[in-house]
Amino acid sequence: MSDRWVTLAILGKTRGNRGELTAVGFSKPERYPGLKQVFLFAPGAVTGVPRVVESVWQHGERLIFKFIGVDSISDAERLVGSEVRLPFAERLEPEPGEYFESDLVGCEVVERSGNVLGRVTGWQDGGGPRLLIVNDDLLIPFVKAICVGIDPAAGKIVVELPEGLKDLNRS
Repeated sequence: MSDRWVTLAILGKTRGNRGELTAVGFSKPERYPGLKQVFLFAPGAVTGVPRVVESVWQHGERLIFKFIGVDSISDAERLVGSEVRLPFAERLEPEPGEYFESDLVGCEVVERSGNVLGRVTGWQDGGGPRLLIVNDDLLIPFVKAICVGIDPAAGKIVVELPEGLKDLNRS
């Protein structure tokens, strides 16, 4: 079984009396209707339990999940807070020009001049565009004007940094 997973949603509260659950989704809306089998990871669990999806539909901002064999409020209550995951190999391919953040972690970050800045070690929210964390101490806005060449397959991101950004964002 896979040791790498993609989280599609987190189950929220129960809905109705047929065993449905609300969920916050993390994928594109078209991803959910075709789901057949998923793995539910209870909060803190390291292994998932396979569940067959009866239906998934959009209700306002939330998704509604119905699993086969979960037919009452008490059945559904046991699943609240679980992550809905798929094996990594079953994730959707990104559209051209889109990237999975996890695919960029570990990429080498190089200035156009050839100066190597380091490797992407993570991501941070800064109230605007997402920020690449390079070597745990340099923050670079992930925007087209700065990240001018992105090639996850080659493990490389080419950047053109504005004057003073390196000094401003180093901790």
